[in-house]
Amino acid sequence: MEETRIAVMSIIVEDRDSAEPLNQLLHSYGSYIIGRMGLPYEKKNISLMAIALDAPENTIAELAGKVGNLPHVSVKTAYAKR
Repeated sequence: MEETRIAVMSIIVEDRDSAEPLNQLLHSYGSYIIGRMGLPYEKKNISLMAIALDAPENTIAELAGKVGNLPHVSVKTAYAKR
């Protein structure tokens, strides 16, 4: 079994049209997602998301790359030290 890492992916969505492709992408990686939290910030018309993952490091990086390639979406990933 491949070694996994714990990570939190922070996502900012600046255009609601990007929400559906983002949700489809996250659904396709659902087996690695521990939990997710989304916060709409209507004052600035953006959404903030936090995705907790337990996955191989290359899978986390692959997902982050795909999320970051969506239009009007920013992503950063933090890894647990162990």
